[in-house]
Amino acid sequence: MIRNAIIHLLSEQPVVADLLDEPKPTDALVVCTNLRTLDGRRPVFIDDGASTFVFPYLHIRFIEIRSEEAAGGPGGGGATTVPAPPGRADDEGDLEIDEDFLRRIREA
Repeated sequence: MIRNAIIHLLSEQPVVADLLDEPKPTDALVVCTNLRTLDGRRPVFIDDGASTFVFPYLHIRFIEIRSEEAAGGPGGGGATTVPAPPGRADDEGDLEIDEDFLRRIREA
């Protein structure tokens, strides 16, 4: 099993998943489990994150598979979630409101 592979879907944000097997050139599908967004949340397009998911390669741009060293050694025992990109607010409540911007909106 390959843990924490990042699947870049067409027209969607990337998702993190555990692949059941390493993709081969002859495959037409990617089978995975434990599907989540980059910040560890359940994507809006699935009902149960514990399900098994099958994605045809037609809907995948590319797949990132971290090396064993980056994943924490053999078996991929590294971090269980992929950190959010720097500069991205984890919670929308942490965003600061630009008062000048709000004033210009009210005047429009």
